[in-house]
Amino acid sequence: MRTRREPGEIFGPRMTLFADVLSLGVAVAVVSLPLVTLPAALSTACAVLRGVREDRPVTAARFLGVLRRRLRPGDLAAGFLALAGLALALVDLALAGAGLPGGRAFALLAAALGTGAAVIGLRACARPESVDDWPGAVRGAARDAVHDPGGSALVVLAVATAVASAWMLLPLVFLVPGLLALALTAVDVRGEVQGEVPGPVEGSEKTVAPRERL
Repeated sequence: MRTRREPGEIFGPRMTLFADVLSLGVAVAVVSLPLVTLPAALSTACAVLRGVREDRPVTAARFLGVLRRRLRPGDLAAGFLALAGLALALVDLALAGAGLPGGRAFALLAAALGTGAAVIGLRACARPESVDDWPGAVRGAARDAVHDPGGSALVVLAVATAVASAWMLLPLVFLVPGLLALALTAVDVRGEVQGEVPGPVEGSEKTVAPRERL
């Protein structure tokens, strides 16, 4: 990706990327309104953002074009599974707060398990395999969570920042998905570049195939 301004350019490429990420966030938020489409939308946003390294455009139009080609039963199943997991976590927390014996310890355990599952799910969305192989992406994300705890902490921080931003200013709900996708992609690419996380490497056959389709 180029880093210098072209003659006559008002804003540099990094500012252009930031603006594109914001428009991408609006597209992800709108597509995710049915909720079951959230994993596919976030995964597609991460895949589009990966194209920055090949100087591919990061636009809402490209995001929608890629998403139309990949909304398959497996993507919707991933959405239903994510919603079921969220509902189960909320029910567990509600039961823990009902005054049952050992409720506080159970609430802490449920919160820890829920956080771990959410981190794995979000890291799975950032992996290239999520384009056409959700089980493989989840397995890879689970390995990442074990071998790269620093990256998992960054994911938690990114989610906390996104939630706090949306809580302070409600209209940001339609912008933070793009920033969250950028953070997830950066964490995943960071692991590849530094060699901290075992998984697909740039240029490998398994990694290149889905990118070529994008």
